[in-house]
Amino acid sequence: MTLRAISIPPATGDAPSYLFVALHGWGANAQDVAGLARFLDLPGYQMIFPDAPFPFPFGSVGKIWYNLPMNYTFTCDAELAKQPELVESRHLLTEWVRSLESSTGVPLSRTVLAGFSQGGAMTLDVGLSLPLAALVILSGYLHALPRLEETVKPPPVFMVHGRQDMVVPLPSAQRCRDELEASNIALTYHELDMGHEIPPVEIKLVENFTQQGF
Repeated sequence: MTLRAISIPPATGDAPSYLFVALHGWGANAQDVAGLARFLDLPGYQMIFPDAPFPFPFGSVGKIWYNLPMNYTFTCDAELAKQPELVESRHLLTEWVRSLESSTGVPLSRTVLAGFSQGGAMTLDVGLSLPLAALVILSGYLHALPRLEETVKPPPVFMVHGRQDMVVPLPSAQRCRDELEASNIALTYHELDMGHEIPPVEIKLVENFTQQGF
């Protein structure tokens, strides 16, 4: 099994200097987040949006990285991190991200991995152990802090969460923030007056963070 993805070349028409890879949330698909490419002014970036590997159990077009337990509270949970679908998605996503350098010519050190909601959780799960440029977490949460390799410095993390998020409650993001800070991971954290969504003000924050270069 591999991951299918939508790939959008740089607006400049040149070969990419950087990659921006974004993971969708539970029950959505690559098309759902690919719309971000129209609003992110990131010249020189190739943008890639993969589909999660598993079908959404409640619809015909959605995808999931793993099925969520009933009444899941989005707390750091070492048992969830062992869930078979999550373990398979972690392996697939890690190998797929590593393969992007050979297919695009862009190294991991110039690749930003982003994710919304469940995609944000997968971004943290996989990205903290890879030598990426940065991680962008939108309305996301933390499965459990992965075992960090001493030889790989975790990339900086940029997080945005809504104070009125009714899907992934704000305290889940705050716990994630606290865990990352306690592990001495470079973190930029924002709370906005919004729900479980990606409004224009959030897109601008992501754009500004990404434009600063790595």
